[in-house]
Amino acid sequence: MGKERAAGHAVFDVAESVRRLPETAATMVADHRFTDDETASARVFRVYRPTPPHYHTTCDEYLYALSGRCRMQFGDDPPVEVGPGMLVFFKRGVVHSVPEILEEPVVFLSVDTPRRGPRDIQFVEAGTGTPDSFMRQSD
Repeated sequence: MGKERAAGHAVFDVAESVRRLPETAATMVADHRFTDDETASARVFRVYRPTPPHYHTTCDEYLYALSGRCRMQFGDDPPVEVGPGMLVFFKRGVVHSVPEILEEPVVFLSVDTPRRGPRDIQFVEAGTGTPDSFMRQSD
């Protein structure tokens, strides 16, 4: 199943959406959105390469690791290892990055509150990325 019905509910095949994410991407991340409501968005995404420090201005993020292992860093804190079954949460404006991929594929289920627009990414250092180099989106 897929798109949200007029009745206000839907059922999504997360595993199938993960299988449909590309094996490689020119961008750092590729995602597939399930919902894109004003109050929240839900999606799966795969991380293909380390991501530089960045933050989002419009939403808090809840990331549930489905596969792979990576190191994530929040602000100046030491990096933490994240793997399957772990839930990561951070508020809007919190600088975060994936400085190292330890085991591929790194795939997260993400719920953003309120909705995170695809171009809502601010890189800390100029020249380290753009919204277009960061994320490839699929349907």
